[in-house]
Parts: sequence; C-alpha cells; structure tokens
Amino acid sequence: MKNPPICDYEGSDYQQRFWESSERRYEDAAEAMALKRLLPTSGKHLLEIGAGAGRNTPRYIGFEHITLLDYSTTQLQQAIQKLGFQSCYKFIAADVYRLPFAPAVFDAATMIRTLHHLSEPLSALRQINQCLVSGAVFILEFANKRNLKSILRYWLGKQHWNPFSTEAVEFAELNFDFHPASVHDMLEESEFFIEKQVGVSYLRTRFFKRILPLWLMLAKESILQNLASWTALSPSIFLRARVKQTDYDEGKTNINAIFRCPACGHYPLKDTPPKIICSRCGRFYPVTEGVYDFRLTK
Repeated sequence: MKNPPICDYEGSDYQQRFWESSERRYEDAAEAMALKRLLPTSGKHLLEIGAGAGRNTPRYIGFEHITLLDYSTTQLQQAIQKLGFQSCYKFIAADVYRLPFAPAVFDAATMIRTLHHLSEPLSALRQINQCLVSGAVFILEFANKRNLKSILRYWLGKQHWNPFSTEAVEFAELNFDFHPASVHDMLEESEFFIEKQVGVSYLRTRFFKRILPLWLMLAKESILQNLASWTALSPSIFLRARVKQTDYDEGKTNINAIFRCPACGHYPLKDTPPKIICSRCGRFYPVTEGVYDFRLTK
C-alpha cells in the first residue's frame, strides 16, 4: 500500500519568514486566545502534532511533559534552540500516518496548522486516537473552506470552487481547506466527540491590519470568538474534542514507555539513545542532537 505524500518542511525558513518577518502578530495572538479558551489548565503528557519550531509549545505550561512531533528535523532543531533541553520535552521526527507511540500514552494532544497538509486526514486522526487515553482532550485546528471571504468570492464569480460542498479543496499542492461538516464527520468516525468550537482570525485581511492597531483587532477578535463561533464562517476553526473510548486504555499515561515501532507495531520500545531498537523486527531509530528520528522513508 502506497504511503500518503508528506508535506516536508526540512530546511525551510518557515518560522522566520512566515511568523517572524511577516505581519502575523494578529494571527498568532488570535490562536493563543483560542488555545486559552479550549486547553485544560493542567495535565500529565501532551502530544503536539506538527509542532514545527515550537511556536505554540510555551502555551502548554500546565502539562508536566510535552512531546513535540514534526516530520522535519530542522524544524525540531529550531524548537530545541527556542525551548532548550529540558526533561519535560521530547522531540520526535515522525510521520503522522504512522505514529511511533504506544497505545494510551497521552492525556491531551494538539494539531494546529497541520490538518491542511494532509491528503488522508481520517487515517491520521485514527492514529492519533490510538495513542490517547479515554477521555483525552484533542485540540484540532483546520483551514475552513466555508469562510465568509470564500463565500463572497464564489457569489461574485471570482472563485470556481463551491465553499458549500463538503469535499476538501486543494488550493495548492498538499494545502487543503476543509468544510466544517466533513471535519466533524471525520472526528466522529475516528472515535472523537466534539465539545466546543471556536472561530479564529476573523479579521485576517490586509485592510484591517492597515487601518486598525493590533490591540483593537484583538479586542474585536475576542468578541467575535465569543459571539460568532457558532457560524463557522472564520478562515480558521479550532475544535476541542475528546476520545470516546479506546480498547487500549489503561486509565493513565506512562511517560517511561511511550514508543512503538512504526514499521512493525511492536511496543513498548526501550528509550535507549543514541538509538532506539525494535526487539521484534530489528529496525533501529537514531537519536541525533536530541531529535528521535522515527521516519521510515528517510
């Protein structure tokens, strides 16, 4: 079976170019606001999927342990430079379609600005469900196909794809916008139930950024997140979901036995840097400069 394609940020200057050099302070602060509304105030072990250079990681301060996962080792090295080597962090390079984690080892997970790079999102969501304990919180962000701007462009004849149809639209290679109903269905099918929805970045236009100071944009954003999230018309949507149930749940996380072989599925693997060895299939996974590399295609 052919593996789904991966959007690889290896060697990319994405963090510096997109977040630090461009005018993205509003989007960053709006996402921080949504996370504050949705995240539990504390927890044992959080999995951050698509962590990149660790932009959001400091916002998970209530968790005892945080595992950052990204496909790019260079992005994770940037995260290490930002966060430092601390016992509460682990940095994992891996494929979201074949997660290297044993069942029921995390009591929370986030996936922000990542779903829009997945051609087979349901497969990834099922993988995520398996490594979470029953009742675990999952914060999922997705790029909303049915946002107000796309609706207006469609009505004006400036956009050929229909924002009201439920299939995903690939507006660039491995860049997808999703309809809210389809994301809800995928979460249901992968054994999550949705607790809360927050619309984010309502004012994401050059016009508002040009005429409004940041503090005023964020004041309006806060009001809109409170009052308009039910409409699902914002360009970005955050969902708080929970795991319905899992056959693997043992009722608690185990920080000392989190790894699973992504090649053969054997677990738990002993955490023995500088390499992790699977006792069943013999495959080994290197640990280089603090990054555990579980990628199978490299």
